[in-house]
Amino acid sequence: MENTDLVQVTGVLLAAGAGTRLGRGPKALLPYRGRPLVEIIADNLLAGGCHEVVVVLGAEAQAVSAGANLKPYRTLVNHKWPSGMGSSYLIGDAAANADDHILVALVDQPGLTVRTVSRLLVSHRPGRITSAAYAAPDNLGMLRRGHPMLIDVRLRPAVASTVVGDAGARSFLRQKPWLVDLIDCSDESTGEDVDTVEQMRRLL
Repeated sequence: MENTDLVQVTGVLLAAGAGTRLGRGPKALLPYRGRPLVEIIADNLLAGGCHEVVVVLGAEAQAVSAGANLKPYRTLVNHKWPSGMGSSYLIGDAAANADDHILVALVDQPGLTVRTVSRLLVSHRPGRITSAAYAAPDNLGMLRRGHPMLIDVRLRPAVASTVVGDAGARSFLRQKPWLVDLIDCSDESTGEDVDTVEQMRRLL
């Protein structure tokens, strides 16, 4: 297991949130380029090089399943989704093949492209975490860590042991920042998500 040429990658798409701040139902069903956003993101993970995609649903899971074509993917339901993103992360991590790296993506980031996914897979180094990074708007020349994020198979148990609430892998990343490689993806996207009505412009 020396690189992603030898170790397969499972995409884990976290799509369980209710989109409460946006007030338009689950963000997974937001229209983007004529299709539900969850479809676009899942397709890009697969096309970018993930051999499998696990989609973790939660709020209004039946409506999302009915409104989006997720047949090509493994779909799981997090019944504890109100507890935060961490529980969805753990479900996705547990569902992925134990011998795979996992590439964690968020459903509310329409800027996630096939090229971004491919770039992370190609850039990954064994035993490390490879994260998309984007130009910080208020710090010229600085990069901010974002998603998607490739977690090496060797680190998955350690990362999972730190996941609580809505923090996801944040605690582990803060404890061991030297294990994280930032890959500049600013040419593909700003890396921003869609949380408010004003931010709906990112779906245009």
